[in-house]
Amino acid sequence: MKKSSISRRNFLGKAATVGAAGVVAPAIITSCSRAEVFNPVAEDTWLDQAPDGAVLKAGLIGCGGRGTGAAINFLNAGPNLQITALGDTFRDRIDSCRANILKQKGQEVPEENCFTGFDAPQKVIDSGVDIIITATPPFFRPEILAAAVEARKHIFAEKPVCVDPAGARSVMATALKAKGLGLTIVTGTQRRHQRDFVNTYQQIQAGAIGEIVGGNFWWNGGKLWHRDPNPVWSEMEYMIRDWVNWIWLSGDHIVEQHVHNLDVMNWFVGTHPVAARGMGSRQRRVTGDQFDNFSIEYVFENGMHVHSQCRQINGCWNLEGNRLQGTKGSTDCQNTILDIAGNEIWKYQYPKDDEGQEQRRLMKPAMDQEHVDLVTSIRNNQAFNELENTAISTMIAIMGRVSAYTGKETTWEEMMNSDMKLGPQVFAFGPVDVPKEVPVPGLAYDAEAERRRTEERAAARKKAAEATN
Repeated sequence: MKKSSISRRNFLGKAATVGAAGVVAPAIITSCSRAEVFNPVAEDTWLDQAPDGAVLKAGLIGCGGRGTGAAINFLNAGPNLQITALGDTFRDRIDSCRANILKQKGQEVPEENCFTGFDAPQKVIDSGVDIIITATPPFFRPEILAAAVEARKHIFAEKPVCVDPAGARSVMATALKAKGLGLTIVTGTQRRHQRDFVNTYQQIQAGAIGEIVGGNFWWNGGKLWHRDPNPVWSEMEYMIRDWVNWIWLSGDHIVEQHVHNLDVMNWFVGTHPVAARGMGSRQRRVTGDQFDNFSIEYVFENGMHVHSQCRQINGCWNLEGNRLQGTKGSTDCQNTILDIAGNEIWKYQYPKDDEGQEQRRLMKPAMDQEHVDLVTSIRNNQAFNELENTAISTMIAIMGRVSAYTGKETTWEEMMNSDMKLGPQVFAFGPVDVPKEVPVPGLAYDAEAERRRTEERAAARKKAAEATN
């Protein structure tokens, strides 16, 4: 396969081979034989709480379920942490989030710092906070990230960080700028902060399974949720409230959800695929324009093939997991390593209860740990930045989605050169001028052409309105 030159652009480095948990976890052992399996990182080398320090104020943009959860995770991370501003398109989301923060953590967000509407993100950024937490629908994240970095804020951003190639490149540029400013950015790819994954990663880096030669990554589960139209809502309000079912808002579930597994793939392999050969379809989804299943073959620059599969359909067999095959064995990437014959040779040791039994539930939750690492980084003045890695993983998911939609092989170089940008040109509570047809593989679905047609329709309407006036 032709080697991609675009992947060597200055703003896009090779996917990092260490997790952000390196902030608190020791480096891997490198002085022993690559055939050896090492003891796990001791639990007492991790921080359960961030160190104390001056008050850090955070503003939350996107106050739905995940945003509210992220705010609570932040407040769990250590002492002297506050949520002082909230922003969302809808007031009911702010009211629910505000009530949950008060109930669970005893903090009341001032009414004057609660902002609604499409300009709410900038108002939160300008409200005097130190940290931005963003959990909006993914479409809005590139612009929010750029504005937060411009204002020199540290960030926690949920994954994925965009829905299209234009957004991915914007986020990559934002990541580079943030590094130059010494800002810490943690993203919601929490497996890089999950203790069992990090320990297993370190074993693989030390050579426990030899050279990686292939693998499988799955997120096959049931339907998430949907919202039915409400006659009091405009089409824009309905789409945003039903965002997880619309391509322009979520990126489809291969981007919004399966990006977790694809990020683990990039992390453990140490680089990203250069091509995707995919298929998918829509079987039972009841709203929106997305597929509900994908099957993608990812091809790496060295010729290695890895298979990815994701599905959101009720009543089917389910599996969320990972598998990498090496020349000497295999791993599930989370807690187990097998030799080439399938015999277990290493297992992550979870904390034990009072009866001496291992209990996974006693491990520090990764969604809390990533905020512990965020606050620790800020208070110790040791910035780290996960944004570029997550932008790369998101772009890999987008590459798979485009391949499945079109029925054609799609390359990293094509994605990095694509001007595909999803979403409407105008944001107002009324009709939404975006394509709403479900993509049909083999019929040359062309999102860029659809975007141009959308722009032409908008220009024609504007011209007609001006003529009428």
